[in-house]
Amino acid sequence: MDGTDMDSTDQEILGLLEENARRTMGDIAERVALSTSAVKRRIDRMEQAGVITGYTVVVDHAKIGRPVQAFTEVRFVGTADLGEIRSTALGLPEVQAVFATAGDPDALVWIRVPDLERLGQVIELLRRSGRVTDTKTLMVLGTWTRNRVQSPVGSNSF
Repeated sequence: MDGTDMDSTDQEILGLLEENARRTMGDIAERVALSTSAVKRRIDRMEQAGVITGYTVVVDHAKIGRPVQAFTEVRFVGTADLGEIRSTALGLPEVQAVFATAGDPDALVWIRVPDLERLGQVIELLRRSGRVTDTKTLMVLGTWTRNRVQSPVGSNSF
């Protein structure tokens, strides 16, 4: 199954799950005008095909002590060995993801930390990894994410 094998009902079901993965089969069935069992079969098919790879929770990181979010561009000398940065990132719980990019920079590292001091420490650890020649860090001032429950008023969003 790929995007071309999915009909508009599959797309609608997927969109509803992206909005709220805890929706009941009955709620989804009502919204897409199918039976609960038909919705379950479609979701099972999308899971088996790897279209749906998991379910998650949206966390307010400020409430758990990690309000500072940043992206660090990482550049390597010569051919980028992203395995090096990945292995360093595995040892840093503050690193949320590493994105390999085409062109400049070689990678983009997503970081969540409690404060600017820890951000500096994490960036320094990334700089010392492998053949990193340069980093540039971009601080996140606000966030908007498609298909996610909106953050409470007064949170770090726009």
